[in-house]
Amino acid sequence: MTADDPEIEEMVRESSLNAELAQLIYTARKQAGLTQQQLADRIGTKQSVIARLEDADYEGHSLSMLQKIARALNQRLEVKLVGNSDLMQ
Repeated sequence: MTADDPEIEEMVRESSLNAELAQLIYTARKQAGLTQQQLADRIGTKQSVIARLEDADYEGHSLSMLQKIARALNQRLEVKLVGNSDLMQ
């Protein structure tokens, strides 16, 4: 269905990335045994910000916020650019 429309394919890729980031944040927080409020307190923000970041539809993830979250959870943030031959077709 999307193979003929590059714009739709790009939207799907972006949505998948947003959902993946949201899931990573949620999983890391839960593994640390923290509530949204506790994580928010650790990084100096509000619980509603954490809830938004854990929403699969949220599109405003920033590297600086992801770095704060990683530090608060005693983790390291890695960002990679990975070749994907499927994107070139």
